[in-house]
Amino acid sequence: MRGPRKLEVVEVKSRQITIRWEPFGYNVTRCHSYNLTVHYCYQVGGQEQVREEVSWDTDNSHPQHTITNLSPYTNISVKLILMNPEGRKESQELIVQTDEDLPGAVPTESIQGSTFEEKIFLQWREPIQTYGVITLYEITYKAVSSFDPEIDLSNQSGRVSKLGNETHFLFFGLYPGTTYSFTIRASTAKGFGPPATNQFTTKISAPSMPTYELETPLNQTDNTVTVMLKPAHSRGAPVSVYQIVVEEESPRRTKKTTEILKCYPVPIHFQNASILNSQYYFAAEFPANSLQAAQPFTIGDNKTYSGYWNSPLLPHKSYRIYFQAASRANGETKIDCVRVATKGAATPKPVPEPEKQTDHTVKIAGVLAGILLFVIIFLGVVLVMKKRKLAKKRKETMSSTRQEMTVMVNSMDKSYAEQGTNCDEAFSFMDTHNLNGRSVSSPSSFTMKTNTLSTSVPNSYYPDETHTMASDTSSLVQSHTYKKREPADVPYQTGQLHPAIRVADLLQHITQMKCAEGYGFKEEYESFFEGQSAPWDSAKKDENRMKNRYGNIIAYDHSRVRLQTIEGDTNSDYINGNYIDGYHRPNHYIATQGPMQETIYDFWRMVWHENTASIVMVTNLVEVGRVKCCKYWPDDTEIYKDIKVTLIETELLAEYVIRTFAVEKRGVHEIREIRQFHFTGWPDHGVPYHATGLLGFVRQVKSKSPPNAGPLVVHCSAGAGRTGCFIVIDIMLDMAEREGVVDIYNCVRELRSRRVNMVQTEEQYVFIHDAILEACLCGDTSIPASQVRSLYYDMNKLDPQTNSSQIKEEFRTLNMVTPTLRVEDCSIALLPRNHEKNRCMDILPPDRCLPFLITIDGESSNYINAALMDSYKQPSAFIVTQHPLPNTVKDFWRLVLDYHCTSVVMLNDVDPAQLCPQYWPENGVHRHGPIQVEFVSADLEEDIISRIFRIYNASRPQDGYRMVQQFQFLGWPMYRDTPVSKRSFLKLIRQVDKWQEEYNGGEGRTVVHCLNGGGRSGTFCALSIVCEMLRHQRTVDVFHAVKTLRNNKPNMVDLLDQYKFCYEVALEYLSSG
Repeated sequence: MRGPRKLEVVEVKSRQITIRWEPFGYNVTRCHSYNLTVHYCYQVGGQEQVREEVSWDTDNSHPQHTITNLSPYTNISVKLILMNPEGRKESQELIVQTDEDLPGAVPTESIQGSTFEEKIFLQWREPIQTYGVITLYEITYKAVSSFDPEIDLSNQSGRVSKLGNETHFLFFGLYPGTTYSFTIRASTAKGFGPPATNQFTTKISAPSMPTYELETPLNQTDNTVTVMLKPAHSRGAPVSVYQIVVEEESPRRTKKTTEILKCYPVPIHFQNASILNSQYYFAAEFPANSLQAAQPFTIGDNKTYSGYWNSPLLPHKSYRIYFQAASRANGETKIDCVRVATKGAATPKPVPEPEKQTDHTVKIAGVLAGILLFVIIFLGVVLVMKKRKLAKKRKETMSSTRQEMTVMVNSMDKSYAEQGTNCDEAFSFMDTHNLNGRSVSSPSSFTMKTNTLSTSVPNSYYPDETHTMASDTSSLVQSHTYKKREPADVPYQTGQLHPAIRVADLLQHITQMKCAEGYGFKEEYESFFEGQSAPWDSAKKDENRMKNRYGNIIAYDHSRVRLQTIEGDTNSDYINGNYIDGYHRPNHYIATQGPMQETIYDFWRMVWHENTASIVMVTNLVEVGRVKCCKYWPDDTEIYKDIKVTLIETELLAEYVIRTFAVEKRGVHEIREIRQFHFTGWPDHGVPYHATGLLGFVRQVKSKSPPNAGPLVVHCSAGAGRTGCFIVIDIMLDMAEREGVVDIYNCVRELRSRRVNMVQTEEQYVFIHDAILEACLCGDTSIPASQVRSLYYDMNKLDPQTNSSQIKEEFRTLNMVTPTLRVEDCSIALLPRNHEKNRCMDILPPDRCLPFLITIDGESSNYINAALMDSYKQPSAFIVTQHPLPNTVKDFWRLVLDYHCTSVVMLNDVDPAQLCPQYWPENGVHRHGPIQVEFVSADLEEDIISRIFRIYNASRPQDGYRMVQQFQFLGWPMYRDTPVSKRSFLKLIRQVDKWQEEYNGGEGRTVVHCLNGGGRSGTFCALSIVCEMLRHQRTVDVFHAVKTLRNNKPNMVDLLDQYKFCYEVALEYLSSG
């Protein structure tokens, strides 16, 4: 008897599939009694469901069976089982995915709105039942009611669409004090699912006060002032009351010109003003309905209005008279006011004697002015004569130097020409590659590096990244640099010497360049032109000098960003920024310096005028005690002249911060959403140790930058070194993706033609190569939450030809790109005095990740075998270490105290035979030098023992104590590579997160240890990162999480099974909601 054959899928729908097979022969259907069972299984909510159905359609010439009641977008494993008295035969297994269906509704409770006066920032989560890939969200909104009955709501409705990976939107141009209904529908390829609705109410605005062009009263006496009162216009809520406020002028009271007019929310009676030391009092209050049209009112008429005495004004005092309106609704009160009159003090009669004194004073002032004018003229003559003398001397120096530099440049050209003839020897590694297969860039002239003359310019004008003194460039250098060189003067074309590199050859190319003795990265970098290569006359103007942070990194004229001029001032168009072309996108970037206090307004003017949606910041405000960039954004709302910037959202991650702003410009009825991507992981010196964080940062900028917006504004401190690194990496990733080649050399050269000294050091140049190599080797490994289950299933399928799978290849790539620690990287751990503190001499922490111990303990050193690790959102959130040795228990508790740790995760068993002692007290107090550890409580829940300790330094009682909770996980026996239960391990992660958040607001660190501080500890940290990703980004990137950990400690997640376990716990997280 043979089994069922040719099992195939005939029809696939969202909730059912139909299968068909080859009809059975006579020997089955006529000779025996038999039955045919359809066996299928699938997963729902993380649980595997197995079903069997008997098929009766066996006599048909085309037998088939339909399986119903399935879940959409689910992988189904199907096979046929034929049974008769002779035995049992199975068909081959068939795996099919049901079709997509309409998604479920967006969870209503997830629809949240942050309300402002004229805008609402709406956020939501994707449906629990996606039933496919969410491709689109449709949000319709409509005004349903308002506190102000006069508002016409008929035009307050609309519809917007957002891509499936975006779950927020800023609605602006709304009416104040108005309730809006928002309806959200999610869509898959099959269409829109059911709607979810929620309502939010904008905040009311202050009434709009009428204008008073002249503060001229209708009538004024020594004790009264009569003014004309005009009704205010409501904005979101009707005007409730009007009030008259009298403020006594004080010579000590001054206002800045930019200060917004202050109103008076606290009512003070005239009788209480002196008691409360108040400069103002309420003279009158009356309801809004009593002022329907303009009417006069007399301040100081000695009457009472709504309980406020309108006291007569004192003749010898000066007053400001304010008229204010208040609207009250929905628990809010908004006030606006306007000054309607000013009353000066009564003027005393003139006395003749003071006039004589005035005449005498004028005479003395005239004599002094004459003397001062003579001194100024004399000094001017002296300075002019000295300047002419210096100019003559400088001209002679320039003439002699011009000849020297001409000879130098010619000799350099000649030496490079000679080098070009021997390029086969210098680039012998290219012999094994087919150059015709590479994309050669367009030929362009090769510009040599020259020295520039220096004049004395303050050191503060120069960027710290170069530590070199550049300068005002002389006319000699300008005449040489600006002249366009003819092709005949160039020995060969740059594109021929530096062709684009195929991505497939990049690893070999970088290896050769790092190892080369004759021509490597050092020589290639030094071939770039250094210093000024184009005119920058505008930047050198006296009016613009103070707009430059550094005197030698300023904007070329031909590529500089030109701002709109202000009030006819031709110099107001300058900002230290240049346009840079992107990959097939002209002027895609603006490279600029970090704003200074004097240029913040210009910076926001540029952002607005260029229609920029994304700002990239690649510096910290202060580095090594020096200001690198001023803080040009607000913590709440700030007005920069006519531009208002409001911080809407801040997303903190371990290596960067994303801030979202709402930006408005006075006179323009538009609110723009602008994001700032602030990379904080660049060290104070050099370059990042690894490119993983920066590459993730670049991908975030790409994914969240609107494609049709204006240029991407990129800045560091000078706007050259780190800025150049970011731009080159971004361009090259696009080029690698679309052409399969990279052309880093010519890209840097092109950048330097647009802005001076882009990519400032050889170290940065090498880092760019390493970053692009890592990106090409690793790719983008993030997976949307909705696709994790299906993709993970595919990743585990074995390829019969290679006997491998995608997940095996991914783990192999991870091992390949994991940095190998050298002996010099672990010099402190390898010191003889620290040998006895290491459990394994082949598992050591690198120096750069060490948490040095601070608490003094006799002769003990400050070393412990531990490494600092980033979480998804917090730098150095984890400290991974080995189980304490008997001689390092006190160091372990020093670590917990010194680094403000609030959690300890233990992933191994106590085993004295392996030198794994119990390092905590079960009751009472353990003393470890000055540190005391006191047992507080313990609890056991399933596989987790949680213990709480009180820890403090007895030698510093003023520091107080810290509560620390230890989580001992029992569900990972020593003989297993992975934990027994995914659910239990996920519960451990959640318990730690909950304690961290409740006890210290998420600020405390977590110590994680296993036997040697390797695979198990890495698995916990990686899964903590993955769970954070899912919470905040709804994506899974196990590769990135493990790669980030391995950058600091290569043995993190060291087994393929542990790597798979990370994916499986992520699926458990998604299933558990």
